[in-house]
Amino acid sequence: MDDQLDVSTGMRDALPTVFGYIGIGLAFGIVAKAAGMNALLVLLVSLITYAGSAQFILVSMLAAGNAMLGIVLAVFLVNSRMILMSMTVAPFLKQESMFKNVLIGSLLTDESFALSMSKLNYTHKTLNFAWLNTANLVSYFTWTLSSLLGALIGGFITNPDKLGLNFALIAMFIGLLYLQMIGDKELPFRLQLIVVGLVFILVYLGLIFVPSNLLIIVVTILGCTLGMVIKHAFF
Repeated sequence: MDDQLDVSTGMRDALPTVFGYIGIGLAFGIVAKAAGMNALLVLLVSLITYAGSAQFILVSMLAAGNAMLGIVLAVFLVNSRMILMSMTVAPFLKQESMFKNVLIGSLLTDESFALSMSKLNYTHKTLNFAWLNTANLVSYFTWTLSSLLGALIGGFITNPDKLGLNFALIAMFIGLLYLQMIGDKELPFRLQLIVVGLVFILVYLGLIFVPSNLLIIVVTILGCTLGMVIKHAFF
């Protein structure tokens, strides 16, 4: 990763995230096919909803015959974390038009958000539309095409977990976390390790006491708050 913010660099920087999208996209297509969706419907869900893990919930709730309002609310709650992520990215795009900001916010994902936060360490805390929109589009088309491919081959693969596809996204985020930690020169590495450890503990406890569709938002807010307190108190 370097300090360039053009289209070609955006494509290159987004490549490490592609493998995670392929793995989970294939898994979604296979699951959706098994739930009774045809390939065209799977493609449309990924193109229009584009909600990652929330799409798995959508498919399972449709298959179970849940009311449409309940499905919409469930997808919204699971994806509401994107509000926090968009608010974090927005200050770095003040120079861009409202339309461009809306477009970036609409296609922002966990992966492109993590990528943009890592990129800030190399660009003196600046981002632009060309780079981030390119990274978003690479993610968008990789996800939708992988979902379609998963639906097309869904009849031949009955258990995607045997291929390790369920671990692809986890491995990708571990890599992005590592790049973020070694690239950030403003925060002490020891502080970052402490916050990561606290987040692990919060997630573990949250799985016991917090509804899963709210877990990410709750842990994000608590983790950021604790990180700020520790930074000002000890660093």
